[in-house]
Amino acid sequence: MLSRTIESAKRILKVVLGFALLGLGVALIFTPGPGWLTILLALGILAAEFGWARRLLDRMKEEGARLRALVTRRVPRDADA
Repeated sequence: MLSRTIESAKRILKVVLGFALLGLGVALIFTPGPGWLTILLALGILAAEFGWARRLLDRMKEEGARLRALVTRRVPRDADA
């Protein structure tokens, strides 16, 4: 009985912390601070409990990889220049 109560308390704490960080991350987007990093951290915590958070985190990772590939793509130099 006690271990079940402790597990429930941990789950509630994770959910509350995840949503608090998510709200903070959204606020940090509009102010100086690591907004996207905080949102990713929040989604990582929430993904342990919610499927929608896992899907959103996976999509953000894919888009980040796509953006990184786009930014670091090498443009071939013209041999005549």
